[in-house]
Amino acid sequence: MTSIEKNGAPVLLSIRGEQYFDGVDPDATELMTEGTMELTPEGMTLSYEESALTGMEGTTTTFEVRGTQVILTRAGGVNSQMIFEEGRQHTSLYETPYGELAVDIQTSRLRHNLTERGGVMEIRYSIAVEHTVTGRNCFKIRVRRR
Repeated sequence: MTSIEKNGAPVLLSIRGEQYFDGVDPDATELMTEGTMELTPEGMTLSYEESALTGMEGTTTTFEVRGTQVILTRAGGVNSQMIFEEGRQHTSLYETPYGELAVDIQTSRLRHNLTERGGVMEIRYSIAVEHTVTGRNCFKIRVRRR
């Protein structure tokens, strides 16, 4: 174990999300929040609590970086898991108050330079709900040790 404690080191996360729909200007959201970073045998995890700003209050979001994959898990008020792997499609279930939806995630780009000191991760992907493409998305996450 390095200088990062077992329960995670405090980090500042700057998360920019962009959604693109055909014929519509991109919808961008930016969130600055405190979270934790933890080194794992497989890579690292980044976790933070969602707020009323994101509409997912009471939900913990975790990005698990494992080699060529990043697994995004949300638990609490919203429960979902999305697997990002460049050039591959993964299907997951997205839980809503009205039932579960099958969501296909096609990752076109996954890049990061994350180390225990922080860094940047970028994920570009498209989402298909019940096999119908609903839009293209991009996450850009900057991580700084506190």
